[in-house]
Amino acid sequence: MQAMRNFILPLRHLVLQPGLTVPVYLENPTSILAMESAAKEHKEIILCAQRSNNYPNKSADIYEIGTRADIVQVLRLPDSSVHVMVQTTNAVQIENISVDSDGLFTGDASNIEQTDDSKDERVIALRDKLSENLSRIARNKRIDLSKLRMVTNGYPMAAFIDAVIQMADIDTEVAIQVLGMKTYFEKLSLLMEQIAILIEMAKIDDAINRRVNNQMDSGRKEAILHEKIRAIQKELGEDDGGDEMDNVSLKKRIAESKMPDEARKKAETELRRLRQLQPMSPEASVIKTYLDELLAMPWGKSDIVPVDLKLARAELDREHSGMEFVKMRILEHLAVMKKTGNMRGSIICLVGAPGVGKTSLGKSVAAALGRKYHRMALGGLSDEAHLRGHRKTYIGSQPGRIMDALKRAGVNNPVIVLDEIDKLGKDHRGDPESALLEILDPEQNKGFRDHYLECDFDLSNIMFIATANSLNIAPALRDRMEIIEMPGYSEIEKLSIARNHLIARAATDAGWDPSNITISDDAIKHIINKYTAESGVRELRREITAVLRKTLLELDGADVPTEFTIPKIDEILSLRTYAGFNKRIGFGVRA
Repeated sequence: MQAMRNFILPLRHLVLQPGLTVPVYLENPTSILAMESAAKEHKEIILCAQRSNNYPNKSADIYEIGTRADIVQVLRLPDSSVHVMVQTTNAVQIENISVDSDGLFTGDASNIEQTDDSKDERVIALRDKLSENLSRIARNKRIDLSKLRMVTNGYPMAAFIDAVIQMADIDTEVAIQVLGMKTYFEKLSLLMEQIAILIEMAKIDDAINRRVNNQMDSGRKEAILHEKIRAIQKELGEDDGGDEMDNVSLKKRIAESKMPDEARKKAETELRRLRQLQPMSPEASVIKTYLDELLAMPWGKSDIVPVDLKLARAELDREHSGMEFVKMRILEHLAVMKKTGNMRGSIICLVGAPGVGKTSLGKSVAAALGRKYHRMALGGLSDEAHLRGHRKTYIGSQPGRIMDALKRAGVNNPVIVLDEIDKLGKDHRGDPESALLEILDPEQNKGFRDHYLECDFDLSNIMFIATANSLNIAPALRDRMEIIEMPGYSEIEKLSIARNHLIARAATDAGWDPSNITISDDAIKHIINKYTAESGVRELRREITAVLRKTLLELDGADVPTEFTIPKIDEILSLRTYAGFNKRIGFGVRA
């Protein structure tokens, strides 16, 4: 048939079959203009589904297969909308679609010749089977079966096909395929396939609902929703196992860990309890956290590095000047470790004034041994649970700081510095000194039991180094440690420390290039004797930093080669000392 250019009316997700009389309500001004233009020129229009929700603006936005319709009646309503009655006649193939400046679509529409095989016995049987299958999904889709039976028995085949598409909410793409087919047998066969898919989807939905209903736990909305999501993911093939996979992973980690039998039995018992609980229950979360903490402990993991006494001596000498007796005692301790192959023995406690290098000496020992280092500040600690851990029954419970240090180190033989052991507190929550008695005793710490983990852990491989500013330590605790007093540095030792370490660190603090600093030994001794009065070197570092800061201010922030002589040092530090003194006694300072 000769193609004729026609006006096209895009419809949103609506595909009409030939041989129907259909009312169309139009509110969009462009749609109204298209209908009125078609009624004026040809008395017919092409009805075509659009691909988007909004009114299309280009030819690619509408399908190339549509329906030719005669315009029977056009009625303009008071609200400016238009009520149109159309009678569909043929399916058409649309070519050369174009849009004008008013947004009106036109195209060349040629009829798709269709064969009327509606009286064929195969077609009638297929229609009846399709109607039967459609009734299976009536409840899920809320289809009015009485309307379906009426259409099946009293209307032509085209009306039945249109009713099936509308009732079953068939996808627009499929409806376009049905419209373009040439026989009713082909149309009904494709619709039968779509209804079969919908039936399977209904079965899946019923299976999901049954699974959810079986898992329902009164009042637990979160657990219900979680189970439904998992059921949907399982039907989609996207289920990664969820909590089952977590449990399998935990079981594998427990089997592969090197934990002792007691801890393994405890972990397996808790895992069995976890499997019996709802995934979203609070108790399940507590058990999973406990198992994660238990598995995070370094069971059987050690840093195996041979003790090299020459390397250890070089490391101690590089980081610390003087203190020959202290370094010798530490080297003796390391020599025993090398001979016996274990850490067992007395615990070293370094006692000395602030700034003499107690804490940094512990770090140097860890570096000399090639082992992990962890510093634990004990100043002000008054709750025994901080060392032994909290029981799992408490909200926010967690392992003690000893277990936490081992978990962070990742090995069971780190060097742990117990800093300021003389400043432990004591109150109604417990006596942390008593907990330290077990931790530091080589005969007891082989089976240290943390309240949270509830199983023994061997602490005997840890090298403990305690520090204190005074000997104000409980006698029982002091009895378990070997006290090494650090009396402080001599003038020569302070000079060496300043030359090798402090000047470079002070330069970094003040933003100086160390190569631009020239300072004689006599100038450093002058600072030591006149402006510091401590056993350590912290004040010496602060005074050197103050000299650099003041000079940087005088140079307007410039970093240039500068010689710091004794008169220059006195000029800076005497003013700083005088200002500090007047501030302490309450007088103002003149500029």
